[in-house]
Amino acid sequence: MILDAYDSLKGEMFGVLDPDGKVVNKDYEPKIDDDTLLKMYKTMVLARIADTKALQYQRQGRMLTFAPVMGQEGAQVGPLAASKQKDWLVQAFREMAALLYKGAPLKQLYLYWYGNEMGSRFDDLNILPVNVPIGSQISHAAGIAYASKLKKRDESVIAFIGDGGTAHGEFHEGLNFAAVYDLPVVTIIQNNQYAISTPRSMASKAKTLAQKAVGYGIPGVQVDGNDPLAMYAATKEALKRAKEGKGPTLIEAVTYRLGPHTTSDDPSIYRSEEEVKEWQAKDPITRFRKYLSNRKLWNKDKEEALQEEYKKFVADTFKEVEKMPLPTADEVFDYTYANMTEELKKQKEAYKKRLNESEGE
Repeated sequence: MILDAYDSLKGEMFGVLDPDGKVVNKDYEPKIDDDTLLKMYKTMVLARIADTKALQYQRQGRMLTFAPVMGQEGAQVGPLAASKQKDWLVQAFREMAALLYKGAPLKQLYLYWYGNEMGSRFDDLNILPVNVPIGSQISHAAGIAYASKLKKRDESVIAFIGDGGTAHGEFHEGLNFAAVYDLPVVTIIQNNQYAISTPRSMASKAKTLAQKAVGYGIPGVQVDGNDPLAMYAATKEALKRAKEGKGPTLIEAVTYRLGPHTTSDDPSIYRSEEEVKEWQAKDPITRFRKYLSNRKLWNKDKEEALQEEYKKFVADTFKEVEKMPLPTADEVFDYTYANMTEELKKQKEAYKKRLNESEGE
């Protein structure tokens, strides 16, 4: 068992693949069918291309502030591949790869960053909207898991949070609640080394973030987040525990944010080029591609064809987004609550009156 074999208090990190895509932990290599392996890889590639293009669109003034996922694809796709479609995905704001694997259309994800509220609607998928207030999604995840347990539904919840988010109160509150009630939640800390510009070393004195699980009386394990197979295996085991009624698990995915925190950020101010290059050598997509090539599931021709297909798909998708009606001021008020409060109704009318007066001047 992974959760028993690796001690987070000692800083032991679980992994299956080395940076060259070679299996170095054969005992824990998960048995995944070829179709799923290829879906995992293709989703990671799509997320990278969509991510790169989104940065360009934002710089061109065609998209609003965007939070890139570049470098963290393995930490997201591995866990989602290990889950069932009926399980819940509770995101923060940097989970494009996880959302794509879950089945969220790229067009919808782009709509969110374009400022369209339709980008937050996942009517046919068990996905919560983007959550920008840091840490509060962990309370949401615990609440969903509590409801599922009460209703005796065969559902678990996968929740994502960043390393900086573990310093926020709702991280503690959500995990403590989930632990006390043995709720089916798997919380994944994406330790991408920086909470905006604050390095991990200044955010917590704990040797690992996974060891925070000890305080809640639940299992915690530190995993190589750039290893999709390791993330799959650890999450699979955690979900099995959850479905057996044994409660939550905390997984720390050690990864790296190759791009900026958001398009409003300049990472060159607080980290060195040498550091970035060191992590680029551990790129999860390169690593997984080598693994698939070693298994004769991938080659150069397939890669070139996929790159061409996805670049066109992403470009065509964004063209569709730009043809959509622009968001209106009404949406700021209409989508704050499920049912608009009387106070919001007054604010909305006052705002519309002010707009009309401005247009008449």
